[in-house]
Amino acid sequence: MFKQARILVVDDEPSNVLVLRRLLEREGFERIESTSDSREVVKLYVDTRPDLILLDLHMPYVDGLEVLDRLSEIAESTFLPVLMMTGDLAPEARQQALLRGAKDFVTKPFHTDEVVLRIRTLLETRFLYFQVQSQNQILEAKVRERTRDLEAAQNEIIERLARAAEFRDDKTGQHTERVGQMAALLARHLGLSDWQVLLIRRAAPLHDVGKIGIPDAILLKLGKLTIEEFQQVKTHTTIGARILSGSRFSVLRVAEEIAFSHHERWDGNGYLGLAGDQIPLPGRIVAVADVFDALTQRRPYKEPWPVADAVEEIRRQRGLQFDPAVVDAFLRVIAEAPPPEGQPTAAQPAAGTPDAPAGMAPQDGTF
Repeated sequence: MFKQARILVVDDEPSNVLVLRRLLEREGFERIESTSDSREVVKLYVDTRPDLILLDLHMPYVDGLEVLDRLSEIAESTFLPVLMMTGDLAPEARQQALLRGAKDFVTKPFHTDEVVLRIRTLLETRFLYFQVQSQNQILEAKVRERTRDLEAAQNEIIERLARAAEFRDDKTGQHTERVGQMAALLARHLGLSDWQVLLIRRAAPLHDVGKIGIPDAILLKLGKLTIEEFQQVKTHTTIGARILSGSRFSVLRVAEEIAFSHHERWDGNGYLGLAGDQIPLPGRIVAVADVFDALTQRRPYKEPWPVADAVEEIRRQRGLQFDPAVVDAFLRVIAEAPPPEGQPTAAQPAAGTPDAPAGMAPQDGTF
């Protein structure tokens, strides 16, 4: 079973080396290396990668304990069987050897049957160790695969939930995707970590999920909304937050923040009256991304703004509607990669709804 095992014999007495080699050959082992110079052990280990080392404890030049220390620095496996050979019966020597990585001992002069038994036991342990390692790697690969599947399923569910809300008033369903992309760019330019950027990228498309709770008669109305209707439209932020609340998943917790706060204004004149840093950062980021997309895309109640005009509107709202730091990040994003124009027309006054009540229309073209 073990005849192909690689064995390295190290003893400063050539006669002991010869006895051990003959013993191993008689037992059927075919791949044996040996040396009487302990200074060669490290090189021999690197060249042959033995499965077992028979190592004398007391040797000139480099003793067995120092050899163990050097092997521990370069050994690829955490389980390298080293069978120490010594005539030293002091418990301190054995304890030091075990602490430095030796797995077993034989006492000189040794009995051949005992040596063979200990060698086979250590080799069996080593090979079982690698079998377990291999099985662990297979299991870890399966766990990674299942984790990827679960993440993909979670992402798809989030995307479909976002589309379900967006299809209520955007039949293309692309608004949520564009907002997610822009929000991620803004987050990156604000210096957020890769993990935070990813969370915002995945959570941002759910910003309007609360629209599911708004009646079609109001959400799709092309005429002016009454004050009562507009107040009901504004509840989509709290409806969305309730839909997403209570999750143990980070992406949905961030989505809850965004749904709740993306219509807040830096100056405190938003839907719920939050101002400045009271507004969660993900909500401040999505507010800019959402407004920019709303301005530059055609809606049933308005033509798209030219990109330059939309950018200027975002700049104008710096410190009023939007967090100045987020606006600065937005301007850097636009400077690096200006988005393509839609079908630009002369800028039209933005309407928050198809027709919000006079004096109540948001300045951003969203609701």
